[in-house]
Amino acid sequence: MSLGKRVIRHPAVQGALGRIAAGYLTLVRRTNRFTVEPAGADPWLDGMSPFIAGMWHGQHIMVSFAGRPVDRVATIISKNPDGNINTIALERMGVRVIRASGARGRVVKDAKAKGGAEGLRAMIRALKNGEIVAFSADVPKVSRRADAGILTLARFSGRPIVPVAVVTSRHIRFGSWDRACLGLPFGRGAVVFGEAVFVPRDPDPETFEALRARLEAEMNRVHDRAYTLVGRLDRVGDNWLGAAAPRAEAA
Repeated sequence: MSLGKRVIRHPAVQGALGRIAAGYLTLVRRTNRFTVEPAGADPWLDGMSPFIAGMWHGQHIMVSFAGRPVDRVATIISKNPDGNINTIALERMGVRVIRASGARGRVVKDAKAKGGAEGLRAMIRALKNGEIVAFSADVPKVSRRADAGILTLARFSGRPIVPVAVVTSRHIRFGSWDRACLGLPFGRGAVVFGEAVFVPRDPDPETFEALRARLEAEMNRVHDRAYTLVGRLDRVGDNWLGAAAPRAEAA
């Protein structure tokens, strides 16, 4: 392990970085004027709760912005030490973090696959306890392609998936596979909730694929709508985004 990685993984360093990250996210949330759509969504969200908040992976940095004061929100982060900083930041933002591998569609066939069953059980317990579970829907390392994992969670929990997008007009776009976006202070923000997707307990393969495609389309729709509300374009098609070396660019 390199010296830089050993330093960044030191508990004291990770604790400090997590607190700094939480402070910065609080600044972003407080200094952006957020619009929530649909307007007056609280009664509808209350009726859906507890639900699975489906998000694209690159928006996980600002997932706490979508929670209301009355909501109890949980999310899952890998046990890898590199997830410790995100864990500290999210917990300081009021999100309960489950440390386990994410549940993917393959856990149905292989209950031991990368600890997926462990994460699936933990998220089902969270939903049963009344927590909203924020879960990224992407296929691993493939951005904006809905994976079977989030539908598997909906199947076994019996809870709906509600697509959600959180964007800000001023942001930094990273050149990572997940097209991660970090909001900047002093701009406009949007939180958009989409149409809920319910997954039956035992869907046939055709139904399951149709629901997966519907979820993917709805998540893309709310994402595009959020950018429209802040008056910006989602520049994911730019050539620089696919460059081999990760880059960041302020918008």
